[in-house]
Amino acid sequence: MDKTVSFRTNPKKVQALDELASMQDRDRTYLLNEAIDHYLDLHRYHVGLIQEGIRQADRGQIIDHSEVEKMVAKLRRKR
Repeated sequence: MDKTVSFRTNPKKVQALDELASMQDRDRTYLLNEAIDHYLDLHRYHVGLIQEGIRQADRGQIIDHSEVEKMVAKLRRKR
């Protein structure tokens, strides 16, 4: 079941949101739900990457800082 949530934001943001909704033939609620879904997905993804990094570090699967610097320098030369 959906739940109503309200919050305050800048009127210019509301206007831009409404203009975008109109261009897409959608309503404001649809776009806000899409934005929230994307936000949550992105943060879940980032948390997953962080957790995997911690697991790798706990297993000793780390790269020395000097090796990372060498890899970055090599990548820069390829440009």
